[in-house]
Amino acid sequence: MRLSILLIVSLFDPILPVFSKPAAIDAQHQLSTVEDVLAEPKAKVEEAQLVDAGPKAGATNSEAVSGTPTKFNDKDVPPMKELTGESFDKEAKDGYWFVKHYSPYCHHCQAIAPTWQTLYEFYYTSKPVSASQKASASEMNTFKRFYDFNFASVDCIAYGDLCGKHDIQAFPTFLLFKGGEKIRKFEGKKDMAGLSAFIEEALESIRPGSRPKEGVKLPETGAASVDTAAAPEKPASKDKDPAAGVAAAEKHMENLPAEQTGTAQAPAKVTKAPKKPKKPSSNPNPLGKSIALTQESFQKLVTNTQDPWFVKFYVPWCHHCQALAPSWQQMAKELGGQLNVGEVNCDVEVRLCKDVHVRAYPTIHFFRGGERVEYDGLRGLGDLVSYAKKALDVGSGVSYVDAEAFKKMEETEEVIFVYFYDHATTSEDFEALDRLTLSLIGHAKLVKTDSQELAERFKISTWPRLLVSRDGRPSYYNVLAPKDMRDVRQVLGWMQSVWLPIVPELTASNSRDIMRGKYVVLGILSRERSGEFTSDKREIKNAALEWMEKQTHAFQLERQELRDAKQLRLEEAEDRNDQRALRAAKSIHIDIREDDKKQVGFAWIDGIFWERWIRTTYGINVNDGEKVIINDEDNHRYWDTTISGAPIVPSRTSILETIPKVVATPPKISSKSSTGIIQRIFFGLRGFATGHPWLSLGLLIGIVVGTSTWGKGKLRRAKGSAGGFFQLDGKEGLLNGGAYGKAD
Repeated sequence: MRLSILLIVSLFDPILPVFSKPAAIDAQHQLSTVEDVLAEPKAKVEEAQLVDAGPKAGATNSEAVSGTPTKFNDKDVPPMKELTGESFDKEAKDGYWFVKHYSPYCHHCQAIAPTWQTLYEFYYTSKPVSASQKASASEMNTFKRFYDFNFASVDCIAYGDLCGKHDIQAFPTFLLFKGGEKIRKFEGKKDMAGLSAFIEEALESIRPGSRPKEGVKLPETGAASVDTAAAPEKPASKDKDPAAGVAAAEKHMENLPAEQTGTAQAPAKVTKAPKKPKKPSSNPNPLGKSIALTQESFQKLVTNTQDPWFVKFYVPWCHHCQALAPSWQQMAKELGGQLNVGEVNCDVEVRLCKDVHVRAYPTIHFFRGGERVEYDGLRGLGDLVSYAKKALDVGSGVSYVDAEAFKKMEETEEVIFVYFYDHATTSEDFEALDRLTLSLIGHAKLVKTDSQELAERFKISTWPRLLVSRDGRPSYYNVLAPKDMRDVRQVLGWMQSVWLPIVPELTASNSRDIMRGKYVVLGILSRERSGEFTSDKREIKNAALEWMEKQTHAFQLERQELRDAKQLRLEEAEDRNDQRALRAAKSIHIDIREDDKKQVGFAWIDGIFWERWIRTTYGINVNDGEKVIINDEDNHRYWDTTISGAPIVPSRTSILETIPKVVATPPKISSKSSTGIIQRIFFGLRGFATGHPWLSLGLLIGIVVGTSTWGKGKLRRAKGSAGGFFQLDGKEGLLNGGAYGKAD
């Protein structure tokens, strides 16, 4: 019993101070900001302080509300800001903020507090531009002005709603914010070196090339000075050589005049251009034929070279492979002198096909050196040739564009990924960029630029930076650290989420991405009527852009209404001096996202090519003219009429008037089914089982038990009728046939 009590006490030891000093805590937390504390009489502040205030209680200078500046390297350091629920949005809306979320009663917070304070003092007093460098203005040579980087803390006991909004699960938690938005969480070891490494990485991304190559000399915890000119004990291994950055940039800018490759910041000592990448060693596909490859020739011609290859893996007995063969040979002929084309018989080269992970026939891959991407499009001659020609663009790497070239590209390309770099971008960054090109074949263009005009247009302030432009509307890949930009898998995952145009063409390869999980406004168009095709596609795109803008505005309005409602509750509680209502209002979390509701997508389909599927699925005859339907693939239904009963046509007005009626709950327009009777029954049962699993299980058990009981009863009656009676002395029936007379 005593052991149990000790265990319980030890488990709740971190919480005990909360109950042992209630008066001090209440007195301290009734002061909401540092300014409020400093405005109080001195006697009241001293009364409000914790018994073990200061570093032992996990407090920095500002957290202990002393209000007294400290000194580091003989320079005054103001108290660190203590952000509150009300002041966070105002203070953190500009620049970068590295914020510690803590509890005054957390032992880990108490332990890290002196380190956090020393780190703040060290960086606040540091000089970002060394004396040997030329600064534009001496007054700008301060850490805060140069990087716009700030330190702050948040007391999660006093401001639990703010910490809840930031999804704080443990103390202490360090988060980096930019413009009031959380961009990164510190995950490393919570000591001087770990925190400094995180900060150095962030500063390098803000001002590339500005941090010392070997790192910085860090002070001891609690120290009041450090020799900033001294080398660190463990030099950091960093690629921050501006000259190397320029050389790497020039290496990736082939076929570009020399005056366009440099920037004003490029060092003069870089005088020799780097060697260009090796070109293919031979004329590709000189005979215009598909080459039969073996294990040895594949290794020699495909794997060990940088030559692009389009390779088919097949077996002779496969009907799909036999159907593909004529188109494959014709494609090889059309691509003669442009692209190497090959084929591998998997009945013979079993080991090679296993190494390539061939699981179905035919399988088609595009290779470049040791990298490959699988082709999953249609197998018609036109589709193969179109994909192959797009794949040829990746052979020379990522192309460079300036503002004028980008403007011309926007006229023909719907989706363009743009990589912004500067003089400090490293060769490792460019190598990672080149690895992305294969996966983008047939989806989008990837270009790079150091154009100041484009940087101003897209408001680029940090380098390197990646964005996607879809019909001129930019979306940004929100990472800060260069190492995150080199994470090919992570970058590619983001690219796949945004590489569809605003109004893409629906094909067999992208149908799943387009149709699943949302309403889709699908324009059924015909390329044969070129004039109507162009104008109808433009109308659908205008409708899509207007709908997206309306939805964004509605989302912002809804979020603002929720914020206003929360603020009203706070003001009412403060007016009534109702502490319980005040805590309840502060605990309200405004956590809504644009994708919380089912989204509306837009696409178009070639009605002539997909005529049979459109007629059997939607009952639409393409010859009657262009039509629009709104499809809900998840529920196997669609709408093809407006609220008035007229067909939906490729018109901005017709589309925008119909969408709100369709997405309403319940829909204000009757839907039609895109499946047959048997399919509807199957999907209905599956939907019921998915939505009500326990009820479905109960019904299934009831049906099984009922069927079993009915079967046993029927079997018992059958046995009774066959042998359930017997004869006595020649009398029939059960005991004289069931008669009431007396038996002999």
